[in-house]
Order: sequence, then C-alpha cells, then structure tokens
Amino acid sequence: MPTISTFFGIVITMYWDDHNPAHFHARYGEYEAVVEIKSGIVSGKFPPRVLGLVQEWRILNEQALMEDWELCRKQEALKQIKPLE
Repeated sequence: MPTISTFFGIVITMYWDDHNPAHFHARYGEYEAVVEIKSGIVSGKFPPRVLGLVQEWRILNEQALMEDWELCRKQEALKQIKPLE
C-alpha cells in the first residue's frame, strides 16, 4: 500500500493489483474512503470539510494520479504527488 501523498493529516495511498475504475484510498483518523480519479465518486465516509480538501487535491493532480494508477497496474514504484498546501 504505497503512500503517494500526505497533507493536513490525510494519507493518500494506492494498492497494486487493485480493481477498476482508477481510484485511490484516503485515510483521515478513523475515516477511510475510496475516491475515483476521473469522476470523484466516493465510497466510504469522510468529514465534509476533509472530503472537500481531498477532492480539490484530486482535481489538481488528476494527470499525476492516472500516471501512478498505470504504474500501480504494472506493479512499479509510484511517484510521490505534491500535497495540498
């Protein structure tokens, strides 16, 4: 479960050999969610303010997230993605 970014206590990870559609996992305290990269559809629960930060970061980094998704599918090392500031 490689961590690709961390910001404001939010940890973003991707799993090798994970299922489609392209997505990432976000954790914040006891909360966990799966977020689709292209659509932003969320499975799981997050505090609304924190989810807003995750969605802002997703939009800003969509291309880098898709690149990491492809690396993940090949079981290659993932690139770190700039955190939200």
